[in-house]
Amino acid sequence: MAINRRTTRQRIHQRIRKKVSGTAERPRLAVHFSGRHVYAQVVDDDTGRTLAAASTRQKSLTGKKIAANRETAERVGKAIAEKLLAKKVDTVVFDRGGFIFHGKVKALADAARESGLKF
Repeated sequence: MAINRRTTRQRIHQRIRKKVSGTAERPRLAVHFSGRHVYAQVVDDDTGRTLAAASTRQKSLTGKKIAANRETAERVGKAIAEKLLAKKVDTVVFDRGGFIFHGKVKALADAARESGLKF
């Protein structure tokens, strides 16, 4: 079987998910990056419910050009933080989804922290 980046990332994500789980007090902020879009959602794993979600597929977060880059990741991070703070949730556990904590992932996390989330 050929090893490619996608299967490697999925294997790393499974390893992370063994350790990282969201609760009602501290839900999980999961991120995903496709070739064109940035997705973030906050999940309570105890009940299996999504508390908030934001992505570049929303008209308000899409820029001039559709791209999954640091700038759009920052916008998604700010948007998800605003939605959570409106629901009075300020602490989350970060699930990087098997992606390296660098570049887009770090930009999204830093933007969420600057907007008031703690993790």
